[in-house]
Amino acid sequence: MGKRKNYNMSSMSDALGEFIEKNKLQKGIDKVDARTAWSNLMGNGVNNYTTSVELQNDTLFVSLSSAPLREELSYGKSKIISMLNEELGKDLIKKIVLR
Repeated sequence: MGKRKNYNMSSMSDALGEFIEKNKLQKGIDKVDARTAWSNLMGNGVNNYTTSVELQNDTLFVSLSSAPLREELSYGKSKIISMLNEELGKDLIKKIVLR
């Protein structure tokens, strides 16, 4: 039987982090995370009227099918931004555009 070679072992999170950085995947992951955070924080009531959530640079574009809901959410944009950034664990979103 052959001997095992002693490879440099790193944790799975370190390896994934390296892979993400090397292949420049962080922007895509942030886009998915932003959609998930919106869905988690807003709940079914708002999600039923949300048609799309797109992150472009530091701006979150949210399309809503209800004008009254869009108006209501526009009053609390700064609170929504801080809640989303807290959910994401980093200051990713600076501005929200409701359309």
